[in-house]
Amino acid sequence: MVRLPLELGVMGLVVAKFGGSSVADASSILRVAKRIVDTKRAGHQIVVVVSAMGDTTDELLDLAREVSPNPPGRELDMLLTAGERISMAVLAMAISDLGYEARSYTGSQAGLITDSTHGKARIVDVTPDRIQQALSENAIPIVAGFQGVSADTKDITTLGRGGSDLTAVALAAALYADVCEIYTDVDGIFSADPRIVPKARQVPRITYDEMMELAAAGAKVLHLRCVEYAKRFDVPIHVRSSFSDKEGTFVIADLADQSKLEKLSKVGAIMEQPIIAGVAHDLGDAKITVVGVPDRPGTAAAIFQSVADAGINMDMIVQNVSASGSSKTDVTFTVPVAESAKAELQLRKAQVQIGFEDIETDENIAKISLVGAGMRSHPGVSATFFKAIADAGVNVEMISTSEIRISVVTRAEDAKAAVQAIHAAFGLDSDGEAVVYGGTGR
Repeated sequence: MVRLPLELGVMGLVVAKFGGSSVADASSILRVAKRIVDTKRAGHQIVVVVSAMGDTTDELLDLAREVSPNPPGRELDMLLTAGERISMAVLAMAISDLGYEARSYTGSQAGLITDSTHGKARIVDVTPDRIQQALSENAIPIVAGFQGVSADTKDITTLGRGGSDLTAVALAAALYADVCEIYTDVDGIFSADPRIVPKARQVPRITYDEMMELAAAGAKVLHLRCVEYAKRFDVPIHVRSSFSDKEGTFVIADLADQSKLEKLSKVGAIMEQPIIAGVAHDLGDAKITVVGVPDRPGTAAAIFQSVADAGINMDMIVQNVSASGSSKTDVTFTVPVAESAKAELQLRKAQVQIGFEDIETDENIAKISLVGAGMRSHPGVSATFFKAIADAGVNVEMISTSEIRISVVTRAEDAKAAVQAIHAAFGLDSDGEAVVYGGTGR
């Protein structure tokens, strides 16, 4: 199916996702309902994906912990999906009062088929028959984000925090939508978190690769897996605010693709891609150092396999000569702070087999990353990056790079100073201040 132009008055299919800050209360839901109806009146078909209202998911998690220190994954997923079901139902009611038929669907009713992993299930198929039927009958489908149903067990599953983004992109791909719009509480993707850098500038265009690096480095505006999915199926993502009419940011494969941007954007394409897309920071990692590892083939593999067996993703990895002896090394890596205790426990179980001496865990760290596709062809980026950090008096503990990213680990209390210094050093500061309408970034 060919994606149709949206700015030329031709009917298109839009999948629009509204985050928790956009549907936080009754007045917000009424505002969102009006925006959806306006899109419908403009001649477009629209499928809506919603998150839970405001902080509902966090409140449900707190409730679960009050009654059970270790709730079963199946029951926790059943509980957490209630938030999105509330949002979809009340939004459908609001749209109905504006004179349009809306039909609410859970993830399973919408055809989101997943594996059986509770808490962070992966989508294995999308069969949106009921959504297509609703569209054919001129109704507006409202889908609960963040959830699906296991193909094997038929149990309700959740996709992980931020999974509503993934729901929206997966539906957009399955429905051959022209664009997937992600509505949040900021006017698009910014060169840094505007809560940390008030003069962060809005980025009008960004590639999938740059956005994936920023998301992996801690930028909260888009879920990493949703960008990976969008790249795989070439789904254009349009990040914009539900609180304003500003155009926002388009995430596509190629910024030089004039034809695609002319169809999607009033501004069109931008002739030259900027060197730097943005600066991201993440306070959600812990640094684990495996001390006194025997310096022989296979020991590093055994460490990483042990962590992988626990289902934990590692990020930055450094190996140094150990202070405990010239024949030994120290292996340091970062993991999500919520999984650091689990990773340490898993490694302790394998201590005798691997032969290391001890484990040190540090949760007081920040990961700071500079991302930009233009880094490939512009020398001096690394020098500017590290000089900015040094001038800010920030010490670097770990370094990791890719073709379009430089990441470092610093002390957590130095994160703000480091991000602001790097942002200014690359001339990313804007003249005015960015607006955060809701306060969460989603």
